[in-house]
This record gives sequence, C-alpha cells and structure tokens, in this order.
Amino acid sequence: MFSFPFFVAKRYLFAKKTHNAINIVSGVSVMAIAVVTAALICVLSVMNGFEDVITKNFSRFDPQLRIKSTQGKSFLLPTATLDKIRQLSSIQNAIPTIEEVALIRYREKQMPALIKGVKPDFEQITAIDSVIVDGKFQVFDGAFERCVLGRGLANQIGIGAHFIDPIRVYSPKRKGRVNMLRPDKNFIRQTTFIAGIFCLDQQQYDMSYMLVSLDFARSLFDFEADEMTALEVQLTPSATVKTAKKELQTILGDQFEILDRYEQQADFFRIVKMEKVLTALLLFFILLIAGFNAISSLSMLILEKKEDIKTLFYLGANQSLIHRIFLYEGWLISILGAVIGTVLGLLICGLQQHFGLLKLGSGVEYVLSAYPVSVQFFDVVIIFCVVLLMGYFCAYIPAKKVRV
Repeated sequence: MFSFPFFVAKRYLFAKKTHNAINIVSGVSVMAIAVVTAALICVLSVMNGFEDVITKNFSRFDPQLRIKSTQGKSFLLPTATLDKIRQLSSIQNAIPTIEEVALIRYREKQMPALIKGVKPDFEQITAIDSVIVDGKFQVFDGAFERCVLGRGLANQIGIGAHFIDPIRVYSPKRKGRVNMLRPDKNFIRQTTFIAGIFCLDQQQYDMSYMLVSLDFARSLFDFEADEMTALEVQLTPSATVKTAKKELQTILGDQFEILDRYEQQADFFRIVKMEKVLTALLLFFILLIAGFNAISSLSMLILEKKEDIKTLFYLGANQSLIHRIFLYEGWLISILGAVIGTVLGLLICGLQQHFGLLKLGSGVEYVLSAYPVSVQFFDVVIIFCVVLLMGYFCAYIPAKKVRV
C-alpha cells in the first residue's frame, strides 16, 4: 500500500492543473530527463561497442598471456622451466618470441620496423590467419626464410605478397667492438622473402610489425638459443586467466610479470576509460541542467497548491508530511523521465545493433559500416541510479521551502 504523501504526489503529477503552463513545464521536465538518459545509454553503449571491436582485433594478434622479464628486455628461460610451464593443466601452448627494432630495405626504399620472431605454431595461439589479407602466414618454407608484414608497412616500402625480390634486414651487432673504418661491418644482415600481408586496422600493428621465424630473429639480433623477449601463452578452453597467472607466477617467481590482454594494451584501455568517464560527466552535467526544469515545475505547482496546503494543514497534516508530498512529486518527475529514457535508449540501441540504422559511411576506408553497440547492464544501472539521485536533490530544494 502506498503512503498518503506518495498518493497525493501521484495525483498532483497526473491530474490536470489549473494553469496549463504547469502541465507543459512538467511534460518538458520529464522529456528533458528522458532524452538525456537515453543519450547517456546510447553514447556509452556506442563507446563500449568500439572498445569491443578494437579489443577483438587486438585478440587476433595478442596472446592470452604474455610473460616478460622485470629485470631487462630479454631473458633466458631454460628448457626445463619451459617444459614445466607447458605441463600445467591450464596451458595449451607456450612459445618464445623475440621483438626488436631493425631496419628493413626493399629495393630502394628503407624504413625501421618492429621485427617479431615467432615459431610456425604462432597461428595456434593467435588468430593471425583470420587477418591475412594477401598471401598466407608462413615464416619458413623449408628452404627460404619467409616473412609476413603489416599492410601499412608493406605499402610504405612498396611490396606485395607475391613479389619475388628479397627484403634485406639490418640490425646493429650486440657484441664486439665497433669498426670505425668499416661501419657496414657493425651490422648483421639477413635476407627474407615475403609470404603474406596482415591487416588489423590498428596503426600500431599495421605500420610497424614484420613477422619472421624465431631462428631468423635470433640470428639477426645475436640472441642465444634459449633467449627471448617474451613467452606467449595460450590457455586451455576450461582454464581461467586468474588461475593460470597464479600458477605461472608460482613457477617463475617475482622476476617475471604475466600480462593478460588488457594489461598488454594498458595504455589503450586507460585512454578509452578516460574518454568514457569524460563523456559521461559531460552528459551528466547536461542532465543536471535538465533537472532545473523539474525544480521550475515543482515550484510552480507549489504556488498553485497554496490553498490545498492550508487545507491539509487544517486537517492535521504536519510540515514534514507536506514536504514529503512535494518531494515525492518532484522525484516522480525524475523517475518517469528515467524510465522513459531507459526504455527509449535500450530500444534505440537494440535497433542499431540489429539493423545498423546509423551508418559510419561507405568505402574501404571504413572498418565498420554502422556504429557498433554494446549495452552493458552495469552502465544502465549506474545511469538510472544517478538520474534518480539527481531527481531527489532537485526535488528536495523547492520541497524544503514549502511553508504553510
């Protein structure tokens, strides 16, 4: 059973007022709150959608877990330790990788590239096959060293997947003295042939990476047999990241850090979170402005109901009860706006998700044809609660000033 103040507040909200302007202002207040609430849900859902798309692209190249040394860039991992890691029930595969910057040259063009040495089973711990846009993934064909380049890098040096001229790779020697008379002797030179081109639609990968065999990278950068810059791990389908990290940390100790996919792209996700927070704060500020409409509506209603207030007081209503009536009245405006806005926002997101009504554009320059949408329950709950909280304070200000 509803309390008496709530019952009266509900009658005041939906009953026709003496002055039509009060009805208009109340309706505008409800719609203003509803529109901003729907906008919050839609904007945050679109941002979540873009984050999911980019995260999916990252997961095609980044392993589930990456093990790196806290003591330096490269490290030695004995075969016995590596075998112990692979024997864990949560680990499906673990392969060493090497990442270093080198100079690549094709015909007359040259530029720096991030060389990543991998084993042929690299495609088993990532979805690299799914992002090959020309040629195939191959780092050794049994006779010649092969490589796979990012599309942006390939375009920069002017090479295609089926070109037969070799790519020359240069890296400074790590050991020995510098030869001042013959500077060219200070570099290790290797030759490889292109096998394929990949595209993640992420500039940090497409413009930088060149995948080669692990043996090619070790020879190029003068690494020892068991030396690597990272150990990339794929988990079994039933394993959890948290459990696997704990097991690996027990084996490796504090000298190594174990990064999941979010930690591997920590800077990106930090920026995305910051953008999301700033966008939400901006829209919440607009919501606060919309809340002033509710204050205006409630203030006008209080002026109209002066005689009703006196009547209620003569019938035994105290000051607190009258305050609650108008507090509930103002709060109901926010609740109604929040409910309408939430339903409207979810409806728009659902239509966008299934029909792609709002297009990004057309052409090869667009990765997606329509704005992606990912509605998160936590976001909706937070938005709804904030709207109700704002509505309460906006109603409290005029309601507290009611005098008999």
